[in-house]
Amino acid sequence: MIDRNGYRANVGIVLLNKENQVFWGKRIRHESWQFPQGGIKSGETPTQAMYRELAEETGLQPLHVEVLGRTREWLRYEVPSCWTRRDWRTNYKGQKQIWFLLRLLGRDSDVSLHTCSHPEFDAWRWNHYWVELDSVVEFKRQVYREALIELSHLLGEEVILGNDAAYRNHGKQGLAYSGKSTKTSK
Repeated sequence: MIDRNGYRANVGIVLLNKENQVFWGKRIRHESWQFPQGGIKSGETPTQAMYRELAEETGLQPLHVEVLGRTREWLRYEVPSCWTRRDWRTNYKGQKQIWFLLRLLGRDSDVSLHTCSHPEFDAWRWNHYWVELDSVVEFKRQVYREALIELSHLLGEEVILGNDAAYRNHGKQGLAYSGKSTKTSK
């Protein structure tokens, strides 16, 4: 689903353990690490897409997680043309994402990277919430920073006070909400 402005609707997932560390997946055949994310299919809500992507990329089911909240608005990033499919290059600019903050209720052993025919990740680890973004592909770093800042306000002072200068100096204050609203936007 590419909108009239050239952005593909997508969801991003920040998955936390009980120590507020974030799940970090290593892309197959790449040295880059990222959060689980993926496109919203026609007819899906962002929440439905989030649960589907969570299952496809981590093997986790809704019973394994608690939704703590999501970003209020779409966060956007542009994808360089060398990274886009040839048939999309005329009208595709990048991704627009709704980011979800989830808490793992299950165990680490519930994570399985090989539950679908085309796994996204070949390794995973837990990282500090304010993870350095150097291992993220460059064009996604800003949206990751924005998502982490906005969602951090759902976690309280222990996470907010732990942020490093790269995040603090970003200057964009977050506006996250609890996710209890039934309103979804596409």
